[in-house]
Amino acid sequence: MVLENITARAHITRTMLTPFEKLAYTARQGARVAWYMGHGLAAGQFRKTKPGVSDVTRDRPRQKGPGMERLLGGLAGTFQRDLDNVAAGYYPLPRDADGSPGRLLKTSRAFLADVPVAAERKAKGEGTEVYSPDMADELPAYFLQNFHYQTGGYLTEDSAEIYDMQTEVLFSGSTNAMRRECLVPLWQFMRGRDQRQTRIADIACGTGRFGRFIKQAYPRIDLTLSDLSGAYLTEAKRHLKDYSSVSYEVANAEKLPFADASLDVVTCIYLFHEVPPKVRRIIAGEFARVLKPGGRLIFMDSLQQGDVEGYDGMLQSFPVDFHEPYYGSYIKEDLADIFSEAGLVHAGSRPVFLSKLVICDKP
Repeated sequence: MVLENITARAHITRTMLTPFEKLAYTARQGARVAWYMGHGLAAGQFRKTKPGVSDVTRDRPRQKGPGMERLLGGLAGTFQRDLDNVAAGYYPLPRDADGSPGRLLKTSRAFLADVPVAAERKAKGEGTEVYSPDMADELPAYFLQNFHYQTGGYLTEDSAEIYDMQTEVLFSGSTNAMRRECLVPLWQFMRGRDQRQTRIADIACGTGRFGRFIKQAYPRIDLTLSDLSGAYLTEAKRHLKDYSSVSYEVANAEKLPFADASLDVVTCIYLFHEVPPKVRRIIAGEFARVLKPGGRLIFMDSLQQGDVEGYDGMLQSFPVDFHEPYYGSYIKEDLADIFSEAGLVHAGSRPVFLSKLVICDKP
């Protein structure tokens, strides 16, 4: 059963958007795309002039990617779908909350300052700079890496402060819009439910961007944000400081700090491509364990091979251009099988621009 059929069965309360609201949304997203694409172009120009970086061609796939024209079309389609979802009543008009102009400029400077450092790290092939035996006693070895060659990996407050800019630069300002697509199956699940009696946990929440979207749509829902990085949870707390009924847990997704059958919904975005295959299956088992019977898993990660015709070359290039040691195995996984083996029922999957949305229910 495809996801479109699942959401179509529910009654939709449509929201009449005014021409001004549509125009304001388009202007905001256009400004975000320009801001983040500009930073991407600046970073790319530096890498081209950095000796030992632009000429890294080993292991580069022979398949071509989708091309700029098609990517721009997909980008536009993502924002149109975001606006259509608002009009359909799935969630309110989004507030991206990128920060004040002063904070944006501060983050911009920090991001651009890390570009040459990350490029140097890439040129030398140094992807485990953050690793230390002492930290390995507390954190899994696969987590102690400089993902994307960024300084501090996922372990420092400086890294947490620029993480969202890094991902938005990578996806040309569409990351939040892709995340918001996860609110559609959440809307379907919440029909007829009291949000005050609903428990939801966002696993590997990072800096809390999707958690904020949940609270915008369901301000009285009982939300827990969980992540292995204390530094990133600190940033999440700052980002959600205006919302109540939110708790925070520093925890490994391989051993979630929740009782059996205690959660109505589990969400997880952009985790599986950063963990080894064995760990993916352990985490899937944890999702199934903590969900109540009738509960729902809402999962999003990168596209996989074969999901969208013409995109495989780009996916294969990603771990070459960035330090993502487990990405190559992720894009070949059968996610439906992984979750089914854990005891969940696969309810639907579909591409969301450069991401993939997967819905599973617990019998």
